[in-house]
Amino acid sequence: MSLNDYSQRVLQECVINKYPWEKEFIQSVTEVFDSLTPLLDRESKYEKNRILERIVVPERTILFRVQWVDDKGQIQVNDGYRVQFNSAIGPYKGGLRFHPSVNLSILKFLGFEQIFKNSLTTLPMGGGKGGSNFDPKGKSDREVMAFCQAFMRELYRHIGPSIDVPAGDIGVGKREIGYLFGQYRRIRDSYDSVLTGKALEWGGSLVRPEATGYGDVYFASEMLATRGESFDGKKVLVSGSGNVAQHACEKATQLGAKVLTLSDSNGTILDKDGIDAEKLAFVKDLKNNRRGRMKEYADKFPTAQYFEGARPWTLAPCDIALPCATQNELNGEEAKVLVANGCMCVGEGANMPSTPEAVACFQANKLLFSPGKASNAGGVATSGLEMSQNAMRLSWSAEEVDQKLHGIMKSIHNAAYTAAKEYGPKGDYVDYVLGANIAGFRKVANAMVDQGI
Repeated sequence: MSLNDYSQRVLQECVINKYPWEKEFIQSVTEVFDSLTPLLDRESKYEKNRILERIVVPERTILFRVQWVDDKGQIQVNDGYRVQFNSAIGPYKGGLRFHPSVNLSILKFLGFEQIFKNSLTTLPMGGGKGGSNFDPKGKSDREVMAFCQAFMRELYRHIGPSIDVPAGDIGVGKREIGYLFGQYRRIRDSYDSVLTGKALEWGGSLVRPEATGYGDVYFASEMLATRGESFDGKKVLVSGSGNVAQHACEKATQLGAKVLTLSDSNGTILDKDGIDAEKLAFVKDLKNNRRGRMKEYADKFPTAQYFEGARPWTLAPCDIALPCATQNELNGEEAKVLVANGCMCVGEGANMPSTPEAVACFQANKLLFSPGKASNAGGVATSGLEMSQNAMRLSWSAEEVDQKLHGIMKSIHNAAYTAAKEYGPKGDYVDYVLGANIAGFRKVANAMVDQGI
């Protein structure tokens, strides 16, 4: 596809010219706009109502100072952000990321993606994202608590169960959500359902930790089924070793696959015998409790090799690749190696982990390829289910939540598949990027048209 005159003009005038330094945001908008050409050519109402001009500008961007005191008694200052991007179909919903790399470009890209991801879930949620350049790694629990409390002292003014409901993301797990919620509750004196990803004992949902990784595998399973394939007996490369990667590994293994790799920012382990339940339990303890590095896996299990500074994609042949670490972690050259080594399916578990060159390579070679806004939507979908349970003062069983999650991922696949068949090039190949972008955009854009200015 290529941009039509309308989308090209908006991309240039409203994004590239105004924010040339926001590389991740420009990349995200370009990818979405490129997919929308057949829809925009067919439906003039979106240009008439200037939907593209409106949808690329957040409804509200909040920047604030976070002041806290470390264990040495020294005052520390970090940047805080909340990008409330679009609320046409529901309250803003999206995670908080605490990582040194956080800046406004990354949060705008994530918030923009979140609009369409949330739309695809079938649940009434708008798109937003937030976070800080604070790094929880190497900090004591008291320091993390001090930062979270300082962060919430500003954020509480801008969130609420019908306004904006943040969740976790990179660097924000159950511990951080607990400190954030405790501070919100003290300030507001209210037990609002204002954060998701909470612990089970105080309002969390079963299956929420597993949801993004499980959902990625469920979506990939639906893609594979269109070609009469499944995970059973397949070799799988997974990147990352955090929450998403752990549970993508777990579900793929349960479905009969052999997962060969996991990674962190230092390097990758390759275990040709497969990462079974026992080995995965070690990884969960290593990363979730001891906050160790993946190199320790190779020390523990002699069947594994550790590759310092390497990513999984060139280390071994595979049938399926699940990038679950971070944005732009899989480039064009690595994509060529995956194709040459027989990979048939790539399911994005992270947000925009494949570079544009990698995506082009996958599509040119007709791999099954799902963009993160579709295949990693299981996490935010289950956050939406957590909101529903909180609102009704109910707690569903793990089986009920998993069943609903599986159903939502099937619905997302069907929506993307149907839109791709309707608007995409004729033939056997299904362009899930085009399908997901059109299906997600159309719902939000129609709501914006209906609601007027």
